[in-house]
Amino acid sequence: MQSILDAINEWIKEILIGAINGNLSTMFGDVNEKVGTIAAEVGKTPQGWNANIFSMIQNLSENVIVPIAGLVITYVLCYELISMVTEKNNMHEVDVANLYKWMFKTACAILILSNTFNIVMAVFDVSQSVIAQAGRLIQGSTDVSADMLAELETSLEAMDLGPLLGLWLQSALIGFTMKAMGIIIFVLVYGRMLEIYLLTSLAPIPVATLSNRELGSTGQNYIKSLFAVGFQGLLILVCVAIYAVLIQGIATSGDPIGAIWGTVGYTVLLCFMLFKTGSIAQRIFGAH
Repeated sequence: MQSILDAINEWIKEILIGAINGNLSTMFGDVNEKVGTIAAEVGKTPQGWNANIFSMIQNLSENVIVPIAGLVITYVLCYELISMVTEKNNMHEVDVANLYKWMFKTACAILILSNTFNIVMAVFDVSQSVIAQAGRLIQGSTDVSADMLAELETSLEAMDLGPLLGLWLQSALIGFTMKAMGIIIFVLVYGRMLEIYLLTSLAPIPVATLSNRELGSTGQNYIKSLFAVGFQGLLILVCVAIYAVLIQGIATSGDPIGAIWGTVGYTVLLCFMLFKTGSIAQRIFGAH
């Protein structure tokens, strides 16, 4: 009778171990896939991320927003000319040199406005070049390796039926949690690229204010925002590199429950810090 009970016990243990390994393999696979997606997506330029969206944004910016920006820059330059002429003795003293300066400033402002899209893309080309160089320097795999799963299986075989049942329930619950984390990572990484497209589409309007001392803060803050969202990708890459170091340092032998929850904790921490990268980048570049 005892041998039958032992056989049933071993059979149930094998089922639970198989179920736990299946849950963990799926969970770690989802983690590896999403983290790998982060590293790949932040290294893409707006042109390379989606050519169709990029073409649409470029046409929108050049054909719809630039004419509006033309009205803005006309108002700005006319306001500056009137202020300059009326500044001294109510138009009785007019410095011709100032008029030449205004004409030169006008020509530069129009030249910058007509090449706004190229200037904005140059900002992102610079940031993506830095990200690409950082990607080559930052070493370390983000994958939860098969060796870690093998060590976990060895530890599971030494556990009793009760703890295995509890661990199976935990692994099933954690699996759903990790899928939610995957959605959060997807939203953040793709949301950053959509933010880049949105900033790019309206670029001519804030750029049109750069030539004026009083209104130029709008354009200056816009340029800072461009650099912030561009170099946010570098901060995201640094977070992934730190995550890789932490995840590889988890000891899987002897404490499978601790290893599982440690992986979950580091992944939640990664999601939290990814959300912080935007505000950190803005503080670094002084954008608001």
